Amino acid sequence: MSDPSRAKGIRRARTRTGAEMPVLGLGTWKMGEDPRRRRDEVAALRLGLDLGMTLIDTAELYSKGESEKVVAEAMVGRRDEVFLVTKVMPENASFEGTLRACDRSLARLKTDRIDLYLLHWKGRHPIEETLRAFGSLRESGKIRHFGVSNFDVADMTALERVPGGRDVASNQVLYHVDSRGIERRLVPWCRSRGVVVMAYSPLAEGKLRPSAALKKVAVRHDVSPYAVAIAWTIREDGIVTIPKAGSVEHVRDNAAAATLRLTPTDVAELDAAHPTPDQDVPLDTA
Repeated sequence: MSDPSRAKGIRRARTRTGAEMPVLGLGTWKMGEDPRRRRDEVAALRLGLDLGMTLIDTAELYSKGESEKVVAEAMVGRRDEVFLVTKVMPENASFEGTLRACDRSLARLKTDRIDLYLLHWKGRHPIEETLRAFGSLRESGKIRHFGVSNFDVADMTALERVPGGRDVASNQVLYHVDSRGIERRLVPWCRSRGVVVMAYSPLAEGKLRPSAALKKVAVRHDVSPYAVAIAWTIREDGIVTIPKAGSVEHVRDNAAAATLRLTPTDVAELDAAHPTPDQDVPLDTA
């Protein structure tokens, strides 16, 4: 089956390992927590696929695996359309633990492969063990690509020196208009090496309050300020974004960001209202 993101004209990002994905996808944090919302969550994900947002991001951590089950329902009959991302928790990221965690995720997702498998954040297990497990899973066909999440520049630099570290395809980190610290060093580092930056919480976990600048740009383009904020995260190459939307209304609103092209004037106004830090800051995770 063809990828709807191509038909919808959504730009795509390519990692150094050859993975390709649309720059706008679907997050699933907290999906599956409330069974009463399950039908709406599945409908939202399926609409996202219809609109070309064929990257779905989930994790074994989210709702204790229930999020992966929601994704499984959304993918029924459509698995080949989806670029599927999930994550192993650090406490499970030993060599054998990673293999077992992947099998559990595959069972919940009701699929035979994961397109991108991430270490959710650094933990007590040596990264060498996790990467060795990732390599084994890739050889067996259970995953196609692997990466990390919540790694800063020093972490990524150290990762490059570990066997398998140069096969890391992506780094998923928090990024939105009021959290721009990664622009100083991490984004340039990743871009120069073909590591795709995957921005989570582009709307600050729903806490983003549109500034006057976001509202002004939104009026100019006849979209919502939230669509502008999402489009802003993917204004440059090498970054994809995964806003969560639990309703079809929110999915439609987010989808407008896929084809929104911010002008230099737009970007300048947003930069003035939401400046990059003037010095390096710790990696933001909330």
